[in-house]
Amino acid sequence: MSDNINYDDNKTENLKKSYEEISQFDDLPIDKNLLRGIYSLGFEIPSTVQRKAILPILDNRDLIAQSQSGTGKTGTFLIGSIPLVDVTLMEPQILVLCPNRELAKQIMYNFDALNQYTKIKAALIMGGTQVEENFKTLDGGVQYIIGTPGRVYDMMKRYVLKTDNLKCLIMDEADEMLSNGFKDQIYEIFKF
Repeated sequence: MSDNINYDDNKTENLKKSYEEISQFDDLPIDKNLLRGIYSLGFEIPSTVQRKAILPILDNRDLIAQSQSGTGKTGTFLIGSIPLVDVTLMEPQILVLCPNRELAKQIMYNFDALNQYTKIKAALIMGGTQVEENFKTLDGGVQYIIGTPGRVYDMMKRYVLKTDNLKCLIMDEADEMLSNGFKDQIYEIFKF
């Protein structure tokens, strides 16, 4: 399977050409502290999906990316979304949804590795954890949230997770979430 990228307007050919120019992470318009995190995580050269998709995310474009497992999709959306965070604002700005706790933990692990020098405050919001802990974490101020649809929606319904300053919503394994019983919760999350 090849990497497929769909951009959000009719100028696809021009966008593809301009976004495929990145051949190394140093070419990205990102903070040096994030760059340090990228290299410390072991990334050396951007994969095909990273070359094609990081810049559109940085440009706040709607994007659908499809690529085989192990090609760097998680790194793509993390590297593309971390720079979108306004570090002076202690409100949720990025929301990453994934279908299960194991994947949420894996994404958080990668986020922590990339974030070790940028120090953005993040939270893992998922079922199987204490609701009270989620309350405390969110009340303490969080900028980046990784979670599962059920718990994220619950926190939104309770007005503990505020979305007023949300800049980016990422759905990892979107096809799985939209076909495995999460469709109603995803719809409600989008309404918020």
